[in-house]
Amino acid sequence: MPASPNDRTILHADMDAFYAAVEQRDCPELRGLPVIVGGLGRRGVVSTASYEAREFGVHSAMPMARARELCPHGNFVRGRMEVYAGVSQQIRGVFEEFTPLIEPLSLDEAFLDVTGSVDLFGDGQAIAEKIRTLVKERTGLTISVGVATSKFVAKVASDLDKPDGLTVVVPGSEAEFLHGLPVARLWGAGPRMQKRLTDLSYHKIGDLQDLDLPRSIELMGESLGEHFYHLCRGIDDRPVEPDREIKSISHEETFEHDLRTREDCYAVLLDQSERVGRRLRRQDLRGWVVRLKLRDPDFTTCSRQRRLGDATDDDLTIYRQVRSLFDEVRAEMAPVRLLGVAVADLLPRGAPAQGGLFDRELDQKSDQLNTAMDCIRDRFGEGSIWHGR
Repeated sequence: MPASPNDRTILHADMDAFYAAVEQRDCPELRGLPVIVGGLGRRGVVSTASYEAREFGVHSAMPMARARELCPHGNFVRGRMEVYAGVSQQIRGVFEEFTPLIEPLSLDEAFLDVTGSVDLFGDGQAIAEKIRTLVKERTGLTISVGVATSKFVAKVASDLDKPDGLTVVVPGSEAEFLHGLPVARLWGAGPRMQKRLTDLSYHKIGDLQDLDLPRSIELMGESLGEHFYHLCRGIDDRPVEPDREIKSISHEETFEHDLRTREDCYAVLLDQSERVGRRLRRQDLRGWVVRLKLRDPDFTTCSRQRRLGDATDDDLTIYRQVRSLFDEVRAEMAPVRLLGVAVADLLPRGAPAQGGLFDRELDQKSDQLNTAMDCIRDRFGEGSIWHGR
C-alpha cells in the first residue's frame, strides 16, 4: 500500500554550479576563480556560472557578452556536454543504489522518493548523507540535498544551504519551516504576483498562512488561490515520477531575470533548437511535432505546437517553427520567464516517413551539415559552432 503524502520521504538533490564545478575539477588552476561556461561566440549564452562568478552578477541564460562586461577577468569556458552527461550518469548510479523512484529534472538535479528505503538505509537524513559522501568520492563534486515530505519543501530546503549543504525538514514542521521565507520562494509566484502580494503587505510565506481558503481565492483567483493556500503550508501531494518511455525530447530554461527583447528570446530558442536536434540525432529519432512553451513573469504558461509535413531532426527546421510560434504568441513583446522547445510524435530515424518528392536533396544537405557540426561539437565543445539566425 503506497505511503500517504505525510508519510513520504522525498529528497531533492542538486549539484552545485554543476558545469562550472566540473571544469574546476578537471582544471585545478580554475579552482577559486570565476568560471563561466557556455557558448563563447558573439551570440553565446551562459549555461552555468561558478559561485565566484555569481558574486559579479553573472547567471545562467545571460548573454555571454553581458557576462564579459560584468566579469571581464572571468575564465570563459566552452561547455562539454558529453563530459557533463557522463558525470551525470555517475551521479544517477549513486541515486539508483538507494531507490528506483528517481525523477530527473536536468543533468544536475533530481527528486528521489526513498520512502521504501528507510528500513534498509536509515532515515532521510542518513540516506542524504550517504548520497553526498558517495557523489563526492566518485566524482570529486559536491551536491546539496533537501529532505522533506513533499517535492516542493524538499526543493526549497536544498536551495537554503548551498553549496555542499543538507537541510532536513522534520515531518509536521513544514509550515514553520516556510514561515519566514519570502513569497518569492513559492512555486508560481513570479514577479507580478510577488508585487501584487507585497503591495497587499504579504511579504513572507507566513503572511499567507494567516489567510483562510476563501480569502486566498478572493485575492488570487480560484486556481492560484487554492494552489498558494496549500503550498504555503507545505502541502504538495505530487508523486515522484520515474523515467518513462520517451514521448518527446525537449529543452527548457527558467530565467533568473526575465528576457525582455525579441532578439534575446530568438537567441535562446536557437540554442534550445540545436540542443534538441542534437539529442534527436544521438538517439536516431525524428519527430513530426514541434512545440513551444512560454511562461510569463506571473507564471501564466502557454504552449503552442505545429505538425510538420515531414518528420525532422534538423536544428534549423525546429528553430524556424518555434520562432514562428513565438511570434504568434508574442505579437507584441513582453517579458518572458521561461522558454522551452520540444519535438514530439517521435519515430526511429530510418522509419519510412512520407515527404515531398523534391525534399530528398535538401534533407541530405541538412544531414551532412548537422553531422559535420555534431563532429565539431564532439571535439571542441557545445559552444564551438552554431547556426546563424
